[in-house]
Amino acid sequence: QVQLVESGGGLVQAGGSLRLSCAASGRTFSTLVMGWFRQAPGKEREFVARIGRRGALTQHSDSVKGRFTISRDNAKNTVYLQMNSLKPEDTAVYYCAAVTSGVFTAEVANYDYWGQGIQVTVSS
Repeated sequence: QVQLVESGGGLVQAGGSLRLSCAASGRTFSTLVMGWFRQAPGKEREFVARIGRRGALTQHSDSVKGRFTISRDNAKNTVYLQMNSLKPEDTAVYYCAAVTSGVFTAEVANYDYWGQGIQVTVSS
C-alpha cells in the first residue's frame, strides 16, 4: 500500500514557475518508479515525466522537455516536478503516481498508485 500526496500547485502567469512535490508513505520509497501525469478538462490523462528508483533515469514528454524537470529525494520520500516557462496549455490537474514493480514506464496502466491530483493554472 502506497499513499501519495501532492502539493505546490496554484495559479501563475505565463512564463512563471511552480514546483510540485509528492510525498510518499507506506512503502520503501527507493523501490518505486515515480511519474507525473496531467489531465486537462475533456482530455485523457497525459504522461509528463518519469524517474527511476535511484533518480538517474528520467524521461520527459516532448511538450515539457526543456521546461520541466523531474527529480527525487529518497531520504525525504519525495518526488518533485520543477516547472519553468509555464504556458497556458500546461493548465491541468497534475497527478503523482508510483510503479511498485520497478519497471520504467510512461504508460498510465502500469502505475499502481495515484495521488489525488493538484490544480495548476497558467494565465496569459
